[in-house]
Amino acid sequence: MFRKIKEYFNLGLWDELKVHKAVEKGKITPEEFRAITGKDYE
Repeated sequence: MFRKIKEYFNLGLWDELKVHKAVEKGKITPEEFRAITGKDYE
């Protein structure tokens, strides 16, 4: 899932909020959130 979400984010298909929700749903980890967005997960 990480690769797909990172690609969506980089293409502008997903915003930071959508990536945040992926962490809440257990699709990616907080560390992967940081790798994708460059920001800490809060």
